[in-house]
Amino acid sequence: MTLAPDITDLLARARADLRMGVPIVLGTDHGLLVLAVEAVSAERLTDVLALGDDVDLVLTGRRAATLKARAYDGDVARVALPKDATLRWVQALADPADDLSHPMKGPLVTRREGDPTLHRRAVTLAKSARLLPAVVTVPLDDPERFAITHSLTRLDPAAVAPRLGASVIFDSVVSARVPLRSAQNARLHVFRPEDGSEEHYAIEIGRPDRDAPVLARLHSACFTGDLLGSLKCDCGPQLNSALAAMGAAGEGVLLYLNQEGRGIGLANKMRAYALQDQGFDTVEANHRLGFEDDERDFRIGAELLRKLGFGAVRLMTNNPAKIDMMEKHDIAVAERVPLIVGENPHNTAYLATKARKSGHML
Repeated sequence: MTLAPDITDLLARARADLRMGVPIVLGTDHGLLVLAVEAVSAERLTDVLALGDDVDLVLTGRRAATLKARAYDGDVARVALPKDATLRWVQALADPADDLSHPMKGPLVTRREGDPTLHRRAVTLAKSARLLPAVVTVPLDDPERFAITHSLTRLDPAAVAPRLGASVIFDSVVSARVPLRSAQNARLHVFRPEDGSEEHYAIEIGRPDRDAPVLARLHSACFTGDLLGSLKCDCGPQLNSALAAMGAAGEGVLLYLNQEGRGIGLANKMRAYALQDQGFDTVEANHRLGFEDDERDFRIGAELLRKLGFGAVRLMTNNPAKIDMMEKHDIAVAERVPLIVGENPHNTAYLATKARKSGHML
């Protein structure tokens, strides 16, 4: 019988636990108890601090740089938490919302001894759950027993590693005709990843020839721009212009990828917006939150194009990273089709930052 959850099931369960403030266990012979800083309660934090003297707050190197904390491990920093650490202080280290009004949070003592591999995995898990990339960790000598005793989800790091940051397998769920204002001959395809993460969609206009380069766009979901008509970005105009161009051509495919906010999720995108209101540009805001410039995975687009039967595209984009990723994953880019629309007084600085710091061809 195969009733027990496999690693894919456990990974989905672990993400849900972290979002609800429930600890997870990472490890086999030796391991870590892991809690997401954003979701942990004051009571749980107190209980965790009582477990030992080696309780750490693990931040990304980006966030550590903002806090002027030494990241001896490069991409992550392990900040030793004192026994009297409060939830408010720990969350202030992870969330930059009040950095300007309360800049002094240290001195912070960061660890340099030991292997940080599991700590990196823990931060990556928090990112994949669309949480702030900050976790509280406690070393465990017997992870399996601890997990069983406390009824916690336990992940084997060796099994998890290949699935974190790797392209996943997608199942085609359903497709149906959806007439659009810009193209009445449209079909919507729904793809569901086997790892329990967000679904992604493909809008196919007409019946494009699978043996010829198809007019295509990889469009990352933008709730504020696509649905609300936000003027802070150019996403909504790009979506509508791409569909209009495909409708006029009679064919095309638009992949609608659920990678909101360059892959950091809507809540974190709003945190970045709040930081932009404090005077930081879009890249600086991401870094202060602990993220990279762009956390999206464009390999998803290549995989979905292959699922649909396409091997070559005329790609509607201003982003050279999308072109590079398509070609690295065996989707030929026969032509780049510029998509320069939607500039307005509210997003001029944002677009200039994308061009200057992210290489967008605007």
